[in-house]
Amino acid sequence: MSLEPGTRLGRYEVRSKIGEGGMGEVYLAQDVQLDRPVALKILPAEIAADQQRLHRFLQEARAASKISGAHAAHIYDDE
Repeated sequence: MSLEPGTRLGRYEVRSKIGEGGMGEVYLAQDVQLDRPVALKILPAEIAADQQRLHRFLQEARAASKISGAHAAHIYDDE
């Protein structure tokens, strides 16, 4: 599932695709509500439907949210 630039997902507007991996695709987007750039990780439907893989993704997000530093990602939303 590739998203085109300009696609809106809630308050996020996709700018470009910046990568992909085993869990899904990552996009550069703009949070239009808070006017800041963000990275969006989009899971394919088959991963989102697999409870074990979805649990692993949420564990990754929880672990990342506990890290702080200048070069660490921040987790703002998990929908």
